[in-house]
Amino acid sequence: MVNRPREIIILSRDTKTKLLKTAFIFISLYIFLLSIKLLGHSFQLFGEGFAEAMLKTTANPFTGLIMGIVATSLIQSSSTTTSIVVGMVAGGALSLNNAIPIIMGANIGTTITNTLVSFGHITRRAEFRRAFSAGVIHDFFNIAAVLVLFPLELKFGLIQKTALLLEEGFSGAGGLKMFNPLKILLDPVINIIDVIFSNIPYNHFILMILSLIMLFGALTFLVRNMRSLVLDKLELIINNYLFKNDVLGFVFGIIMTAIVQSSSVTTSLIIPLAGAGIIRLRQIFPYTVGANIGTTVTAILAALATQNHVAITVAFAHLVFNLFGIIVIYPFKFLLIKLAQFVGEKAALSKKNLVIFLGAYLSVYIIPLIFIIIFEIHILSGH
Repeated sequence: MVNRPREIIILSRDTKTKLLKTAFIFISLYIFLLSIKLLGHSFQLFGEGFAEAMLKTTANPFTGLIMGIVATSLIQSSSTTTSIVVGMVAGGALSLNNAIPIIMGANIGTTITNTLVSFGHITRRAEFRRAFSAGVIHDFFNIAAVLVLFPLELKFGLIQKTALLLEEGFSGAGGLKMFNPLKILLDPVINIIDVIFSNIPYNHFILMILSLIMLFGALTFLVRNMRSLVLDKLELIINNYLFKNDVLGFVFGIIMTAIVQSSSVTTSLIIPLAGAGIIRLRQIFPYTVGANIGTTVTAILAALATQNHVAITVAFAHLVFNLFGIIVIYPFKFLLIKLAQFVGEKAALSKKNLVIFLGAYLSVYIIPLIFIIIFEIHILSGH
């Protein structure tokens, strides 16, 4: 009887600690999501006008592919790039033929956030190895899809023809405005931050730095508290339900991305879980592929609501490209998984290796940007 009060006190303290850690997890998760949204917002402030100007100079499919990569890496939103492209095609500034390569490039450009998030684990080698592999697997899939489908599209126009067929079948359907919970939760805070920083010089750079500090800080707290509180339960839920097999992971990726309307957010969310060892690379792959499909839902619904035939065709072209990519690339997923594991292991081995791999990764974005600058100089000098 004497020991019972002590037991109750101990249990009460343990419960309070768990509640406190749970609160920290939710707060850290909110700040993490806010930082990703703020990072994309700062990129948009910095590069949306430049991105639109680049897309207007598109002269051929190859240039369109490159510009799609660079424009989307600047504004970190394939949906925004697709919306700009839809407007340009509808206004006659861009042909449908050249719009499809831009959309292909947009799929590559939107994945840079994942890799950036993985650097939150850089101080812990084992975590960084897993997180970096999880970050680049999405890039590898999208790059492989472009390498295979881009030349086929140039030769046969399969994506364009299929998108036109779908447009004919669905053009009479009405659209639906998607409910976005993240928009309600995050946009008011983004707007407040915008007001606070609006009169500060170089506010887009400051917002970008602030978002990175928030991202890495939230990531540290999130992983630490998850590991100590819900690691076993979370692993059980993931392995038994959400990521039990490829089909469930794929469907979960579609649903999550369709709800939050951002593949950057949904794929970045699993990087901390990968770093903590809760989810394996084999389970991540179908989820990221599903995110590629989910990110097209909003654009399709919006295009159907406009009843604009060109807008509907461009939106369906994005979906068709991702579906064809799955059909062609998915059977060889083991090769991409092994490549991502190899890159993660080598990058985590030493600082020298990390610099080499990081340089190779960034070259996907920097080289096209240099190409565009040279192209712009050539155009100006010609005038």
